[in-house]
Amino acid sequence: MPAFSDDQSAIISASLGAVPSGTPASEVARRLLDLFLGGSVQPGTRLPPERQLATTLGVGRSAVREALAALEILGIVDVRPGSGTYLRGTASELLPQTLRWGLLIGRQSTSELLELRAGLEIYSARLAAGRGGQAGLARQEAALVRMRRGEQDLRAFAKADRDFHDALAETAGNDLVMDLLSVVRSLLQVYADRAVSTEEAARTACEEHEAIHEAVRAGDENAAAAAMAVHMATATRRLSAG
Repeated sequence: MPAFSDDQSAIISASLGAVPSGTPASEVARRLLDLFLGGSVQPGTRLPPERQLATTLGVGRSAVREALAALEILGIVDVRPGSGTYLRGTASELLPQTLRWGLLIGRQSTSELLELRAGLEIYSARLAAGRGGQAGLARQEAALVRMRRGEQDLRAFAKADRDFHDALAETAGNDLVMDLLSVVRSLLQVYADRAVSTEEAARTACEEHEAIHEAVRAGDENAAAAAMAVHMATATRRLSAG
């Protein structure tokens, strides 16, 4: 792994800047994440030592240590005792972990997460209709078959429902949209698991998914987006009332 040179260290220090007095370790982690996502630090680069980071950021070494420990848990950095702290992966590879971190330490707003999910799902459906291939359509159809069979087994139904949305996002062919959806869905999972609680709700969801699938298969982007908007409105009402 390449070492972090003095010149690079100076550039990083200038890029970080001091954080407000009394800022917790989470803010230190935010500053480091902003830097990593900028793409100026290459994977495998050794970061400046804790003491230098603490001086640059104007915080205690304990805040830096806590921030680095949290980033290590997320798989963003690799802390090697006696060697230093190294950055893992490129900016794009780090994005899913970074998104999850940012949402988890931010103020949780279920309504905002639901709005974000709806927007992403609608856009995903539009992309899928424009880019749909036979493999993606086959996966969606297989998930629909399992959803119909699972109307009386709500646990199996929920799994098939997730698989349908995963297949749709994959068909859309946009990795960033997939990553964002994965993060938002995981944060909403506690609500999503109880979203469909009756056979009637399952039948309604099946009909809505079938409308989405038909529009995607027909390559009608507007119809796919509209069908997903209807489904998201129904799902959001159930989740909000749960």
